[in-house]
Amino acid sequence: MGRIVHFEIHVDDMDRAKKFYGEVFNWSFQDWSDFAGLPYFGAVTGDDSELGINGALMQRQSAPPEAGQAMNGFTCTMGIENYDETHEKIMANGGTVAMPKYALPGMAWQGYYIDTEGNVFGIHQPDENAK
Repeated sequence: MGRIVHFEIHVDDMDRAKKFYGEVFNWSFQDWSDFAGLPYFGAVTGDDSELGINGALMQRQSAPPEAGQAMNGFTCTMGIENYDETHEKIMANGGTVAMPKYALPGMAWQGYYIDTEGNVFGIHQPDENAK
């Protein structure tokens, strides 16, 4: 099987990105730069007893994605408990809306945002009453 076990988010400003993901999603970070040979911070996204994976913030090695550019990679979606509260945290920490909140009828609320580094990510709040 080829199950995803790690992700990397490419960033221009490591401190700004750590602040964004730490404040919005309560992630913590471990400096793995010596192993990677460039600025690289492991992202602990939750307790090991929770479903999900950990990843890293990695110093971007090329130009960032351009505004309005079609998706050309993976999009990470974070499971959250309260869509509206998370939306407010994203906006307060410099994120912008890429695709507004919408219902996945009978399943969840979903939306997409752009982080402080120009990367697209999603948030997903399970809700059987979404419509």
